[in-house]
Amino acid sequence: MSRTRTTPGRRVESDVVDIGEHEFESGEILPDLKVAYEAYGEFDGQNAVLVCHGLTGSQHVAGHGTDSGVSGQARAWWGDIVGPGKALDTNDYYVICVNVPGSCYGTSGPASEGPDGEPWGTDFPPVTVHDWTRAQRRLLDHLGVGRLHAVVGGSVGGMNALDWAVQFPDDVERLAVVASAARLDSQCLGIDAVARRAITSDPNWNGGDYYGEDRPSPDAGLGLARQLGHLMYLSKDSMERKFGRRSAGRGDRGDAFPSDPAAAFFPYREVESYLDYQAEKFAERFDANAYLYLTRAMDDFDLSEGYESDAAALAAFEGESLLVSFTGDWHFTTEQSESLAGAFRRVDVPVAHHVVESDHGHDAFLVEPEKVGPPLGDFVDEGVAGRAVTDTATDGGDPDEEEDFAPVHSSLFSR
Repeated sequence: MSRTRTTPGRRVESDVVDIGEHEFESGEILPDLKVAYEAYGEFDGQNAVLVCHGLTGSQHVAGHGTDSGVSGQARAWWGDIVGPGKALDTNDYYVICVNVPGSCYGTSGPASEGPDGEPWGTDFPPVTVHDWTRAQRRLLDHLGVGRLHAVVGGSVGGMNALDWAVQFPDDVERLAVVASAARLDSQCLGIDAVARRAITSDPNWNGGDYYGEDRPSPDAGLGLARQLGHLMYLSKDSMERKFGRRSAGRGDRGDAFPSDPAAAFFPYREVESYLDYQAEKFAERFDANAYLYLTRAMDDFDLSEGYESDAAALAAFEGESLLVSFTGDWHFTTEQSESLAGAFRRVDVPVAHHVVESDHGHDAFLVEPEKVGPPLGDFVDEGVAGRAVTDTATDGGDPDEEEDFAPVHSSLFSR
C-alpha cells in the first residue's frame, strides 16, 4: 500500500511496487517481482540520490518521528545522515532507498508468497548484487527517475553502489562507497560460511521450510549467525572498552543457547550477555532464509568479474567517486579502500579516499555520523572538491602505486 506523509521539508513516500517479470542472473524468472522503497523530499528531475542499505537493513533509511511500517525496522538505520538539514539533505535532494530482492522487508524474498500461495522458502531464485542493482534501476524507472545525482552505499550497500558504476555507468554522476570493498577476503568468506552453517544445522530450519504458526523458526541458528556478525562489526579496542572481562553474574544464561552443567561455576561475561541479547532481538526481526540469501550475494560479489581488473570494470564510469574507510574496521579495511581508489585513479576517475580515524570497527559508519556526515554531504554537494573531503593521495599516499588486494586481517580472536 502506498503511503505519503508530508510536512514542511519532510515529504516521505513508502510503497511496494510490482515491477513485473524479472529474470535473475541465475536465469530463473519471477513473474511479479515486488520491490519496497521509501523516498524523502521532492524530485525536481536532477536531484535524486539512491542510498543502498547494508546486509540486514531496510528501505527505512531515515526517520521523521514516525513508524516506518516495516516490521522490525521502525528505527531508521541512517537517520543521523539522511533528513532535513543533514548530510543528505532532504530539503535539497530526493533520497530513495530500495529494499533488495532476497530480503524480508517488503521486497520479494524467501519469506514472500510463492505461486502456490505458500512462502517461497529456498525455492526462491538465487540472488546476486547484480540482481539488486537491476531491480533498483527498474524501480527508479517506475518512479520516473533517470540519471542519479548520486549513489551512496555502506557496507555491502557499497558493493551495490559500485555495481551501479559497472552496470549503469551513464546513470550516476557521483558515487560514494562507505566502509566497503571490491570483494570480500577469505577470512570474511569463511566467517559467513560458518554463519550459514549455524542456520542450516538448526533442526528447526527444516530445509528452509519453517513458515507457519505451527512451525518453530530456526532462531538459535540465526542468533548464532548474528553473533558472528557482531564480532565482525566491532574492533578489538571497542570490544575491550565495552566489555573487558567483566562478569554479568553466574547462571542467568537463559535457554536460547543451552550450556553444560559446569558452566554455572564460571562467570557469564558481559560480552556473552551482549551477544545473546543481540541474537534474540535479531531473530525477532529477520528471516533466516533471507540471511542465507543475502550473505551469499555479498560473498559472490567481485567487482572485476568479467573484466581484467577492477580498473577495467570501472573504465566506463565518468563521474566522481568518494571512498570512506575506517582505521578500526577489519571487515572492510582501509587497505581495501585504497586499492579501490587506485583502480579509479588508473582510469582517470576523480576520486577521494577519505580515511576516518576510529576504533569502532565496521559499525563506525553507522555510529559515528559526526565523522561520516561532513565528507559525505560535501561530496554529494560539490564532488571531490568538497571542503570536508580529504584524500590519501594528497595526504602522503602515492596515487600511482600499484597495490595488491589487502591481506587477510589478523583474527579478532588472536592473542
